[in-house]
Amino acid sequence: MGKDNSNIKVSIITLGCSKNLVDAECMITILTESGFFVTDQTDDADVIVVNTCGFIEPAKKEAIDTILTCADYKKPSGRADFLIVTGCLPQRYASDILLDLPEVDAVLGTAHYADIADTIQSLYSDKDTTNKSVVSVAGSLDHLRTNRYLSTSSYAWLKIAEGCSNNCAYCAIPIIRGPFISRPIENIVEEARYIYESGIREIILAAQDTTDYGIDLYGLRSLPLLLQQISDISPDIRIRIMYAYMNGITDDLIESIANNPQIYHYLDIPIQHADDGVLSQMNRSDTVGFIDRKIAKLRKRIPDIVLRTTVMVGFPGESDQAFNNLISRLRSWQFDRLGCFIFSPEENTSAFEMDNRVDQEVASSRFDHVMTMQQDISLHHNLERVGKVYDVTIDSVSEDGIFYKGRSYAEAPDVDPIIYVLATEEELRIGASYPVRIVEADAYQLTGVTHNESSQ
Repeated sequence: MGKDNSNIKVSIITLGCSKNLVDAECMITILTESGFFVTDQTDDADVIVVNTCGFIEPAKKEAIDTILTCADYKKPSGRADFLIVTGCLPQRYASDILLDLPEVDAVLGTAHYADIADTIQSLYSDKDTTNKSVVSVAGSLDHLRTNRYLSTSSYAWLKIAEGCSNNCAYCAIPIIRGPFISRPIENIVEEARYIYESGIREIILAAQDTTDYGIDLYGLRSLPLLLQQISDISPDIRIRIMYAYMNGITDDLIESIANNPQIYHYLDIPIQHADDGVLSQMNRSDTVGFIDRKIAKLRKRIPDIVLRTTVMVGFPGESDQAFNNLISRLRSWQFDRLGCFIFSPEENTSAFEMDNRVDQEVASSRFDHVMTMQQDISLHHNLERVGKVYDVTIDSVSEDGIFYKGRSYAEAPDVDPIIYVLATEEELRIGASYPVRIVEADAYQLTGVTHNESSQ
């Protein structure tokens, strides 16, 4: 027999990237619209949903550990009736999950987030006849909502596309998420307006490749047009661009960033490596010379731009010389922010079959080398900011209750340093921005005081 939706409490745990977070927020909206009660208390839920990442091995392990932890909340030891797994992991391993983890009652792939409410209703109506594996060809925009629940208060992610068509040799994203699909521009602008009217001023654009936006829909790169239309909603909106590709950073995009004061002078551009041989093996379209010229052009036209990147070490065939080339170029390019991954062999990618695997100890040593070098570079960049004043958006209060935690245009949430802000003369509002003078810095955090106090 079925159960009234209003009497069913659903808890969603989401893992992985910002794009996963948007998917989870959309599922919360779908559940709420269907009459379910969504709770953040997992131990008080009737249904637990784990929205997973399955991009690389550590993400898969985290997902499985979380699923097993949540299984303990099911009856008879807990109160939950059902455990559902959604997202990237079931898109790749649906049958394995249902076979090896009998605690899981249903799985939904990346094209079926919109089916979350129907799946729960089906489980309560007749668990035995429910389709436990709702997985099909990857890639869909059906679940995205322009009025979605927003779990963040000082910024909001805005997914402008789904999937990826770059087909890098190491990457399983096209398998998990399907080919690149742009959202219609009017749909994105409607959501941006909703975010703004919800009181949030910083909008962070996300996709697997934001610079590819519009090619499939309009026949040309349309990110500059999208940026202008979002800016036109209100002069108070600020826009941050994440996950750009070097070959998509056109002169039009550079001019849009340079000339529009509402677009943060910040770009996240994963280059992955800086040796032409490795880049070619990775099936990346960039060359070291192309990257070099693009960085120079960005910094010449936008002198205060903050550049973030991601690189990979231990890719099959990465020789000592190739790694040294990576280190040499990173020293030259001086990225403000940098993340590093060790190659993870993923099934059904071309790199999975490649010979000349790099020894794991060697790869770990190279990872440490990159991060130690970047720590010095980041410290240098941060120390240059001491004494300067920046508009800082307040995200939260620190655990000790003494400082506020915030970010300037130079810091994206979760991945970049935090600015700890001291304000003794006024209470600061979460989500609002204030002029802050930086007074102290290390490689991974900065400390500042509100400008009116620093002037005294």
